[in-house]
Amino acid sequence: MGIAQLLGQTDAIGRAVALLLLLMSVASWVVILWKAWLLRRAGADVARATAAFWQAPSLAEARERVGAFDREGLVLPLIASTAAQAPGSLAAAGDRSQQLTRGLRDALHAGVDKLQFGQVLLASVGSTAPFVGLLGTVWGIYHALTGIATAGQISVDQVAGPVGEALIMTAAGLAVAIPAVLGYNVFGRRIGRIEADLEGFARDLRELAAAPAAEQP
Repeated sequence: MGIAQLLGQTDAIGRAVALLLLLMSVASWVVILWKAWLLRRAGADVARATAAFWQAPSLAEARERVGAFDREGLVLPLIASTAAQAPGSLAAAGDRSQQLTRGLRDALHAGVDKLQFGQVLLASVGSTAPFVGLLGTVWGIYHALTGIATAGQISVDQVAGPVGEALIMTAAGLAVAIPAVLGYNVFGRRIGRIEADLEGFARDLRELAAAPAAEQP
């Protein structure tokens, strides 16, 4: 009833603030649920894919084995980046070690960008939602006091009711921001662990591909 009364008594600006908070909440929860599923699957896939790679007898066999586990495409691009570059291109410039470093770096950055997707939205919602709610509260209080001033006589009940309803917007802003901040922090730690695993695999893969006796894909 408080929220319904608040929306019924406020003007277009107050309704716009409430709608914005609702959209921010829906967007952040969609990202939270999606990233929880994605990172859980990606972490398990990277562990199984790298284990399958090192158990394979050759790079060709390793690619086939990794493909069965790497559903998010985080490990296969690293393996593909060790392929020899076309002669005469800038990608083939430099010695083999430099080519491997450049290719693995680009593939690693692409994989990390995929894992980081949605983090900016969670950070933005977590940092701005309280201020959006505060804006709704300030505007609601101003709107309520303006209505009370035009009514003539002022009592505590007349002030407490509208002002209390306006403070709901502050609580709504915090309710939107807290899950986004928690999700951002939790997912940041998970992404860091997966990124560390990928970096370790890329470093070992570079040493393997740079070895003279390594089988080239």
